[in-house]
Amino acid sequence: MKQSEILSGGVFFLFGAVTAILSLQMPIGTFREAGSGLFPLCLGILLMALSAACMVKGLWSAEEPIAQSACAAEEPGSPLPVVAFLSVMALTTLLLKTLGYLVVSFLLMVGLLRILGSRRWSLNLTLSLLTAAGSDILFVYLLKIPLPKGFLGL
Repeated sequence: MKQSEILSGGVFFLFGAVTAILSLQMPIGTFREAGSGLFPLCLGILLMALSAACMVKGLWSAEEPIAQSACAAEEPGSPLPVVAFLSVMALTTLLLKTLGYLVVSFLLMVGLLRILGSRRWSLNLTLSLLTAAGSDILFVYLLKIPLPKGFLGL
């Protein structure tokens, strides 16, 4: 049994459940006319499904993992990447209404790329900018989903 997979899967499952529950407080709408809560609800459900699969894999597996991810600390099974990921997610969620979707999605991508081990700032900033702009164009302009604009009005 891989305890690190079960533990991280459980933490991500809880995060997905909280995301899904909180998204139900926003208008869901339909897939044809999506409300602001539909996207986070789908992401929460997807995160719960993927983390459940990770936990099941950890239960059925007998050996410990050979290699850790690039962001893991020196000691195997370190919870540092999971804690860093959840911290970035929580911080950006708290700042969503204040800073707006575009700025928060940019900051989220920068933080997650750093956690995942990407150390080239030029690449991180470029990918984050392209991802934030692309998702803003997709959700706000093409799908007409109202997302928070923040105090900057972006």
